[in-house]
Amino acid sequence: MEVVIVPDSAAGGELIAETLADLLRRKPDALLGVATGSTPLPVYEALAAKVRALEVDASHARICQLDEYVGLPFGHPESYRSVVLREVVEPLGLAEVSFMGPDGTAEDVESACLAYDRALAEAGGVDLQLLGIGTDGHIGFNEPCSSLASRTRIKTLTEQTRKDNARFFNGLDDVPHHVITQGIGTILEARHLVLLATGEAKADAVALAVEGPLSALVPASALQLHPHATVVVDEAAASRLKLADYFRATYAAKPDWQGI
Repeated sequence: MEVVIVPDSAAGGELIAETLADLLRRKPDALLGVATGSTPLPVYEALAAKVRALEVDASHARICQLDEYVGLPFGHPESYRSVVLREVVEPLGLAEVSFMGPDGTAEDVESACLAYDRALAEAGGVDLQLLGIGTDGHIGFNEPCSSLASRTRIKTLTEQTRKDNARFFNGLDDVPHHVITQGIGTILEARHLVLLATGEAKADAVALAVEGPLSALVPASALQLHPHATVVVDEAAASRLKLADYFRATYAAKPDWQGI
């Protein structure tokens, strides 16, 4: 696992956007896994700016969802399908056909989960999966004590996660109780995992995920098992890391050809 400490969220967004751009230059039809929420917005904004400036051609890129609420219709503004179309697909100038995600409206949710896992495999697998981290250490919607071998499935959200997400709705009562999420085992199949965390509220979760033991209690700690995982954090999110100075030194001495 590589840990990169950046000054702020804008710097983190630029760094990851350039990594995505480099991937698209090498593999124009790369399958990019995207996360939702406020944290990754600087990434999408920086990548869209590169597309507009003709620094990278994203026209053949493919986009896939990490998770989806159960029961929200496709057109609901806070369904993750709508969010990804609005914040990623449209700004990059992509057609909706380039996008894939789980069906949170399906009557048979279990079958929809299995179908999405198959679809990801049939698409050749995710080339780079962008992740956020919850204050309790969850990735995707794999809440604490999720199996580290789990596949795409339905999950019940904790009250803390629902409270964290209530700001996107009219209130807590409007936040669904259930989601479809890529499982930890599914996430670990991506070729490159990039986790972005910003703000002091994420500092404890970051420290446990990076420096703590591998534990289902902290689902993000599963990134320790991945051969190519990058954790990008701002100074506030890095404030609980015991090895912060070491991470700064190793990144400063890193050869340019390695990338992130």
